[in-house]
Amino acid sequence: MKNSAEGGTTTRPYASAIRTAAAAENRRRVVESATRLLRDGVIGTFSLDAVAKDAGLTRLTVYNQFGSRRGLLEAVFDELARTGGLHRLAEATKLPDPLEGIDRVVEIFCEFWSSDLAVGRLHDAMALDSEFGEALTLRNERRREILNVLVARVLGKGPNQRERRDAVDLIHAFTGFFMHRMLSRGRRPGAVCALIKTACRTAVMSNSDSRIDADRRARVQR
Repeated sequence: MKNSAEGGTTTRPYASAIRTAAAAENRRRVVESATRLLRDGVIGTFSLDAVAKDAGLTRLTVYNQFGSRRGLLEAVFDELARTGGLHRLAEATKLPDPLEGIDRVVEIFCEFWSSDLAVGRLHDAMALDSEFGEALTLRNERRREILNVLVARVLGKGPNQRERRDAVDLIHAFTGFFMHRMLSRGRRPGAVCALIKTACRTAVMSNSDSRIDADRRARVQR
């Protein structure tokens, strides 16, 4: 601290910078520890206390950074999404051909589901911990929002709401973690990705073909 011209005190800029850097480092250590514990399958005892102990910090420090276990989980999700390349999803919605956009979503998630063991551990925990389940369900719904945009572009204004929803639901299921893990048994990553792409294209185009056939039948009847 130093005196100001009016006799008061001001905070030295570098002191504030040091505190900010220290807080950022603590946050990094906590998220790293939480992710490591999840990789190790520490689900039943996953808590702020356990993470604080692993990170070599106090529980109060962890609490001040994240507020709750849910807040810590969200930070872990954000970091996994960052390192797993989910930021690339924005590219998919901007591709001129929406079918290519769906293919790109498939590619990104095929890579993401295999990017970190913690991703699988988190999904396995959904059945054991309601907080994990709720948090992951909400995260996975973000994928549905992107698929809604792409499917609407493929199908146009023809199909009704139920047909669009059916297509999105199918593609959402095909691009999910559990489908990816099941198909990965005995298949190479490239083969898994190709299979899911085919399934997703079939799901969206079958609805498009159904609408075209219905329109043709209506014209014939008239």
